[in-house]
Amino acid sequence: MSTHTEGLSINLATVRQQWNLREAVEACARHGIRAVDPWRDQVAAIGLADSARVIKDNGMRVTGYCRGGMFPAADAAGRRAAIDDNKRAIDEAATIGAECLVFVVGGLPPGSRDLADARRMVADGLAAILPHARAARMPLAIEPLHPMYAADRACVNTLAQALDLCDQLGVGVGVAIDAYHVWWDPDLAEQVARAGRDGRILAHHICDWLVPTRDLLLDRGMMGDGVIDLPGLRRMIEAAGYRGLQEVEIFSAENWWKRSGDEVLATCIERFMRVC
Repeated sequence: MSTHTEGLSINLATVRQQWNLREAVEACARHGIRAVDPWRDQVAAIGLADSARVIKDNGMRVTGYCRGGMFPAADAAGRRAAIDDNKRAIDEAATIGAECLVFVVGGLPPGSRDLADARRMVADGLAAILPHARAARMPLAIEPLHPMYAADRACVNTLAQALDLCDQLGVGVGVAIDAYHVWWDPDLAEQVARAGRDGRILAHHICDWLVPTRDLLLDRGMMGDGVIDLPGLRRMIEAAGYRGLQEVEIFSAENWWKRSGDEVLATCIERFMRVC
C-alpha cells in the first residue's frame, strides 16, 4: 500500500455518479487505495457474486457495508419486512468480507409523531437481527445521524444514544463515527472516550461541513473545505484506542459528483494527507 493512501478507505458513495462498483474498485486500485465501503444498491447492480469477486481480485479491504437499518414502520408487516431485509444485508456483508454492517436506523413511520416509539422499534429491530449477525460474525455499526435527519432517516442522533443501544444489546454491536454527523455535539469527547473503553468504535467516516450548506443531504464538503476540526476528531478517536482507517464519504450532487472520478480520488488522497 502506498504511504500516501495507508489508513485511507473510500466509501463508494463518494464516486457513485461516476462509476459502478467494478469501475470504482478498479479505479481505487489504480490510485493505490486498498480499502472501500460499497453500498447495497451498487452491489445489486452488478450482482453479489461479481461484487465479491472484483473486491477480492483487486485486493481490497472492505471497511464497511452500507447500509442496514430503516426499522420503524407503520405496521407489524412493515417491521417484519425490515428485519428480513436486514438479515439479507448481513449475509451480503459477510459474502463481500465487510468488517461491519453500517446502520442508518430509520426515522418516523409515515403519519407518526412519536419519536420515542420509533426509537423503540429501532431497538427491537436490532435485537431481532442480532442473533443472525452473531452467527455470521458480522459486527453491527450503529451510525448516529445529525438531528436534522431525525424524522426521515435516523432517530438515533447522538453518539450517546447509539452507545446506550450498544449497552442494551450487548456483544456484536458498536458505532460508526461520522464527522459530518457528530462534530457539533458538546458531549462528543466524553462519548468517544466511552466508546473506546468498550472497543465499540467500528468505523470512522470523514468529510466536511460547508458554510453555507446548500443541501442538507447532498452538499457535503471535501476535507479541508469546511469547519470540522478533522485532525482534532481523529486525535480524540485514536486516544480512545481506535486504530482503523478513515473512510471518506461525500455526497455532493452539485460539486464532486459532477467531476471526474479520478479527480475526486486524487483530491481525496491529497486532502487526506494534508488535512486529516
